[in-house]
Amino acid sequence: MTTDAISPLRQRMIEDMSARKLGAHGQNSHISSCKRFAAFLKRSPDTANAEDVRQFQLHLIETGLSICNRNRIMTGLKFLFRVTLRRLDLAAEIYHIKEPQKIPLVMSPHEAKRLLAMAGNLKVHVMLALGYGAGLRAGEVVRLRAGDIDSAQNIIRIVQAKGRKDRNVMLSPETLDLLRQWWKVRPTSHDEGVPRQQRWLFPGRTPGKPMTTRQLNRLFHQTADAAGIRKAVTLHALRHSFATHLLERGTDIRVIQALLGHHKLDTTARYTRVATGMISAVESPLDLLGKLPKTPGKRAKAAQPA
Repeated sequence: MTTDAISPLRQRMIEDMSARKLGAHGQNSHISSCKRFAAFLKRSPDTANAEDVRQFQLHLIETGLSICNRNRIMTGLKFLFRVTLRRLDLAAEIYHIKEPQKIPLVMSPHEAKRLLAMAGNLKVHVMLALGYGAGLRAGEVVRLRAGDIDSAQNIIRIVQAKGRKDRNVMLSPETLDLLRQWWKVRPTSHDEGVPRQQRWLFPGRTPGKPMTTRQLNRLFHQTADAAGIRKAVTLHALRHSFATHLLERGTDIRVIQALLGHHKLDTTARYTRVATGMISAVESPLDLLGKLPKTPGKRAKAAQPA
């Protein structure tokens, strides 16, 4: 996939991915993975054998690649072998490494309040408020359109999010007020010819495109630094904090699952491990020992009947 001679292979793989409705991000990831394999082989991937696949997997480990990225690369390669090349024998040689389960890093309510207070302008405030107040992913925030805001039902429609799924999340009065303020001042230079309901809430510099997640991520880190948040938080921590704080206030975990768009309840249940308010409220058995009645001594024992 690095020379013209193998471009037909890439084209066939793109057609296979398109036929299975893989998104642009997934397709780019798979193609990049196969290009990396081709660079390792120094020849076309369709000439690979089982030993090549084995050596490539060892190579990825030796280069110090993270487990997540290593698995991502092998997923792309597996698609090539299993679907495009129909080499099930090579697909069977691919294995995935179990990733260590880490507790999501969340902010406290006070830190979230401080973060929003230090937003540099209204645009940043609104976008971060959507992340924390509605549990939206970065990509979901930047791709919001005017028609996704339903003030009559107090909901935000998230259209074709991760896993090509739609869902609804709550639209709080404060979030609605912020959105109305932003709508009055948002850039309109690219609105000509675009129906009102289809207009991006956060238009980017390129006509017809929304703001990028990279820009939003940079604004988040600038705001976190200004707020004096020393934790190694990422933009996704807003979504983690949204779920954790709802759980701590007693919201049913299945409602949180629906709001986050999780397919499996187990994915949502991990927030029970970071709900510090719930954890700290649990009374330790050690403290209960002091509340036990004193053990009666020998003299206090009832006399045995003759």
